[in-house]
Amino acid sequence: MIKRIVTPGMGANCYLVSCEKTNNAFIVDPGAGSKTILNAVKENRMDISLIILTHGHFDHIGAVEFLRKELKAKVAIHKKDAEMLTNPEKNLSRFMGMDISLSPADILLEDNEKVMIGELEVQVLHTPGHTPGSICLLTEQGLFSGDTLFAGSIGRTDFPGGSMSQLLQSIKERLLVLNDDTQVFPGHEAMTTIGKEKRMNPFIIGAI
Repeated sequence: MIKRIVTPGMGANCYLVSCEKTNNAFIVDPGAGSKTILNAVKENRMDISLIILTHGHFDHIGAVEFLRKELKAKVAIHKKDAEMLTNPEKNLSRFMGMDISLSPADILLEDNEKVMIGELEVQVLHTPGHTPGSICLLTEQGLFSGDTLFAGSIGRTDFPGGSMSQLLQSIKERLLVLNDDTQVFPGHEAMTTIGKEKRMNPFIIGAI
C-alpha cells in the first residue's frame, strides 16, 4: 500500500509504503506536517521501522526528528548527503530562516543496496545531480524518484552540489532503463510513468 501526503510549505510529497502481508512499512521524505503523517501512520496501523530520505534538502527532512522519536524508527540517507541533515546551510533551511539541524542518520545507504521492509524489497539507486547523494527507491510498486525526475520535468541543479550533466546521466543510465510501465512517485507534483517521461518530458527528449 502506498499513501501520498502532500506536505505544507513547499508541497513536497511524503509517502507511506507498507508491505500488505506484514504491515511493516517505511516513510519516504517526511518534509513537514509531522502530526498529519503520524496520524496517517496510526490510522493505517503501519509498523514503521525506517525513514528513507531521497536527499537532504530541508523540504524533504523537516518532520524527520519528530517522527523518528515518536515511531522509534531509524533514518537512512545516502552517505554523500549525510552532512545535510546536521548542517542548516547545506540543507538550505538557513536561507529560509528555519535552521533545521537533525541528529545524524542511523544508516548510510550505498548504491544498489537492498533493504527489506517485511517482504517488500527496496533497491537504492544512486542518482546524483540534484544533490551529490540523491537516490531513487525502486520497489515492485514503482519508483520513488525524489527530486531527480518529475512528471514533465527534472530536478533543479542550481543549488550547491547540483549538476545538470550528472542529473541527465543519472536519469538516462538508472531510470530510463526501467520498464516503460514503471510507476513513478516523484518528490513533488503528480505521479507519472517511465514510458510517459520518455515520450513527453522535454528535458529528456531534448538532452538524451
